[in-house]
Amino acid sequence: MQVLQVQLEIRPDPTEVGRARRWARSRLAGSGVADDEPLAETLILLVSELVTNAVVHTGCPAVLRLSFQGAPQGAVAGGFVRLEVADLSPCPPAPRHADGDETNGRGLELVDGLADRWGWSPEGVGKRIWCELDRCPAPPVPYGGGSGSAVAATASATASATAATRASASASTSVTASAYGGMAAYEAV
Repeated sequence: MQVLQVQLEIRPDPTEVGRARRWARSRLAGSGVADDEPLAETLILLVSELVTNAVVHTGCPAVLRLSFQGAPQGAVAGGFVRLEVADLSPCPPAPRHADGDETNGRGLELVDGLADRWGWSPEGVGKRIWCELDRCPAPPVPYGGGSGSAVAATASATASATAATRASASASTSVTASAYGGMAAYEAV
């Protein structure tokens, strides 16, 4: 399995969020993920949410890391992209539920609803929050191949259905936090 890992240092300044998005978008393109793919759009949103949390809630520098995990040897497609944001704050992430028109308090709910997996761990004096998005396998191509437009339409419809399913699951999922021995545990209910 091939792994490509890149990272960006983030200053504690809200303008860094836009820089982090641009940087992540260019790294995705460099790894073969097109800008208009649902994977890229979702990952850029998650970069924005996690970097914003680090910049706004900690006031400390942070490190954004992207890891591109390739498919196992012999697989046609697969693998996943891992996004990590490490900061110097020892405070665990605290999911909140935003009401109505509030513009804050949705970041970790979005991460929970959009990522295939996510979590956090203490690291040194701070913490690392991570999430992973699976790279969807390519749909099978019938013998003869054709022009490819049917395959592209199928892939687009599959990605749209996946995004709609995730959005629907997110709408009915609430994130709760509990503490045990100083460690927070998260549970989707």
